[in-house]
Amino acid sequence: MSNETLLRQHVVNLLTSKEAHANFESAIKGLPVTLRGEKPNGAEHSPWEILEHLRIAQWDILDFSVNPKYKALDWPAEYWPKSQAPASDAEWNSSVQSFLKDRKKMCDLVADESTDLFQKIPHGDGQTILREALLTADHNAYHVGELVLLRRLLGAWGVAPSRKEEIDAGIRL
Repeated sequence: MSNETLLRQHVVNLLTSKEAHANFESAIKGLPVTLRGEKPNGAEHSPWEILEHLRIAQWDILDFSVNPKYKALDWPAEYWPKSQAPASDAEWNSSVQSFLKDRKKMCDLVADESTDLFQKIPHGDGQTILREALLTADHNAYHVGELVLLRRLLGAWGVAPSRKEEIDAGIRL
């Protein structure tokens, strides 16, 4: 196996696996519907706000990586949701599915041997696909950690969810 193939596999694992810490799927699985918009005392964001920020930022990095007509979002206004809670279970589920879909696209981009991981992105100022994939993994890990902390503060981490909580969560991972 070539070093480049091994590098691609390591980056995909970094984006998807729970090696050194919880992954995205673990951080959201079984989160009760009633807690998705809750902000614990002292916390800046709710789980919904973190989920949406993860989705938006990852989409933005992916868009920058592949779209020659990329237009930067306005920081911070366009990187965070307007509301503290999702309007519905469907909105939560849509955000989760969009995050997973875009993460898969980033993984596919990295895994594709025709992608030059080291070539500068033409419309960037020195960034490469490798850099953007590592940035995505780093950003996601940071905010997944925040989700875990929020769940701990909300009393919804470290105990197996009941079947009702799984049903309430509406997510089958």
